[in-house]
Amino acid sequence: MKFSILTASYNRALLLKKLYSSLLDNISDEYEVEWLIMDDGSTDDTEEVCKFFVNKPGLDVRYYKQENQGKMQAINNLMDKVSGDFIIECDSDDYFVKNSLKIVNNKCKILQENSNLYALIFLRDENNKNICGKKFDKEDTDTTMFDLYYKHGMTGEKIIVYKADIRKKYRYILENGERFCTEARLHHRMDLDYKVRCYNEYIVEGDYHSDGYSKNIKNIFKKNPRGYYEFFKEIFQHDFSHVKWNKRIYIIKHFILFSVLTDNKNNLKYIKGLKNKIIYIIMYIPGKIKTRRWCTIE
Repeated sequence: MKFSILTASYNRALLLKKLYSSLLDNISDEYEVEWLIMDDGSTDDTEEVCKFFVNKPGLDVRYYKQENQGKMQAINNLMDKVSGDFIIECDSDDYFVKNSLKIVNNKCKILQENSNLYALIFLRDENNKNICGKKFDKEDTDTTMFDLYYKHGMTGEKIIVYKADIRKKYRYILENGERFCTEARLHHRMDLDYKVRCYNEYIVEGDYHSDGYSKNIKNIFKKNPRGYYEFFKEIFQHDFSHVKWNKRIYIIKHFILFSVLTDNKNNLKYIKGLKNKIIYIIMYIPGKIKTRRWCTIE
């Protein structure tokens, strides 16, 4: 078996060293590992650091560089360069825990033998032994990312080990020159054809940095509203039976938010289910007013 670790990096040279060390600690005769790095137009010494990795023995490292286009396009551009059986996207500020790839390797036979699965899902730790979000209520059962988060109340970022031949069929969709889209849009599209399986073992640790996604969510929403709008529009393709009430409100509230930001009207036609339509009608005017006010606050 062979794992392809994909990392998009922008001015994170120092953090990449820790990720590199963690991959060295996970080398084993039981499997192969390749690390593909896409430098998203960094202006620090990322290139020099990565070329040092490439020239060192022990780990197959391949370094590429593109003009600054954002994380999603960087991962898209790496996808055709993958030669492994399984893909793990790892942010530059994350790193693998000891023996984590052995844990994954022991489970990946499940992916090979089940044509209906596109990924295995593992936990992520936040550098202080606190699991990011909730643990899975049930392990070793098939589900979808949509059901996990909207029907079973899952929270927090998880680590996804994709079956490479399926993952390569999909790309992050960037709308009208935007540079970011939520990973959930990719997963919900994959959910329509395949399922995932979950395990309560954490394999990656990391921390949130001041220039990261979670710290800049408002600016990201404002700069990339079209992709989010399409994502929340597409969610209504899924079965909403058993969707938790608070999650139903969350979906419709954000659909209104991004419809206002993108100036899209006549959205009722995209909403399936009488209950969802009624909620949308009730929430639309207050949501539109709140969005306008939100946009004026820095």
